[in-house]
Amino acid sequence: MLTINLIRERKEFIIERLKVKNFKAEEIIEKILALDSARREIQLKTDSMQAEMNLISKEIGNLMKSGKKEEAEAGKVKTYTLKEDIKSLSDKLIPIETDLKNEIVRLPNLPHESVVPGYGADDNVKVKEGGVLPQLPETALPHWDLIKKYDIIDFDLGIKLTGAGFPVYLGKGAKLQRALINFFLEEGGKAGYREVMPPIMVNEDSGFGTGQLPDKEGQMYHATNDNFYLVPTAEVPVTNIYRDVILSAEVLPVKNVAYTPCFRREAGSWGAHVRGLNRLHQFDKVEIVQIAHPDHSYQSLEEMVSHVEGLVSKLELPYRILRLCGGDMSFTSAVTYDFEVWSAAQKRWLEVSSVSNFESFQANRLKCRFKEKGDKQTRLVHTLNGSALALPRIVAAILENNQTGGGIKIPKVLIPYTGFELIN
Repeated sequence: MLTINLIRERKEFIIERLKVKNFKAEEIIEKILALDSARREIQLKTDSMQAEMNLISKEIGNLMKSGKKEEAEAGKVKTYTLKEDIKSLSDKLIPIETDLKNEIVRLPNLPHESVVPGYGADDNVKVKEGGVLPQLPETALPHWDLIKKYDIIDFDLGIKLTGAGFPVYLGKGAKLQRALINFFLEEGGKAGYREVMPPIMVNEDSGFGTGQLPDKEGQMYHATNDNFYLVPTAEVPVTNIYRDVILSAEVLPVKNVAYTPCFRREAGSWGAHVRGLNRLHQFDKVEIVQIAHPDHSYQSLEEMVSHVEGLVSKLELPYRILRLCGGDMSFTSAVTYDFEVWSAAQKRWLEVSSVSNFESFQANRLKCRFKEKGDKQTRLVHTLNGSALALPRIVAAILENNQTGGGIKIPKVLIPYTGFELIN
């Protein structure tokens, strides 16, 4: 959420920057400034009346001591009138403040200066490419055929138990899932991230804090009786650990890693690009989250990008890193790097991670601040997160890229976690 001070002081700058995200902000900003002006006018009147009332209250005591009861009574009548006027102004202020907040949360985060304009994936900037593309025979199978051949993931059974997009992992398929989760968590720990096991349901305040609400409520599974939401990513509960918290600058950056199942309702379109593991309603993901000092958050971002790059490299998967254009970025992000791995049988790139810096956008919603040693003033932190990694498309690429006539070879780095070298 953008701060009202920034909106008030840099109106034209915000309008121009949001054009990079193809967002027309003029009308909303004018409404915000009008509401802010009305709010400040009422607050000024309220403060003036409160000061007058405090002064009269002190005078009443002196008048009573000096025996001027009539003047004291007149003062009491005046304070009563002022109290009623203040209450009337407060009643007017509440809906204005509500409307002001509702308008501010409609504004997306400002894109970083490195973000280029654009409308979609075709306009993203390729930053780096690594690994070697595997050469498979024409008879190579896509992962949705391989999982049936080796009986490691059952989509039909998932439909029976729940519905489309909820696969059941079996045998070596289940062990491969567990191995990847453990590998990603262990690598996070080696990189200095504290492991967290958060709840997989969050309340409305948590959804608001990281920007899922009110923007993405239609994409989240909602337990209506309790007003809880199933997490779309571990980013939500882990970042919200620091909601309404004031940190010491000395502890920054705070680094956490967490595994959760993730739940998203948006899956459901047709075609090969969403077939099999390419898009699911429930999937597993390990997430890294940093709470960083604003002066060093882009250093943290580069560190996180390097960490994810290390993971895909160790899995021996061909990859590329893209910096998203304005039109392909999320509502909350200031800058995002996407990782894609090559799927040899599908002959296309699959997105497996997004690493983002939100700067102070989430922190303002979370009221997460820090204080320098010796300072009385607090400042908003910067928040960052990244998938490290999302499993479904990683599994798809591992299965397809490593298929042989004798089975599917497991990447060497995973063998200590799986306990086997081949799925056959």
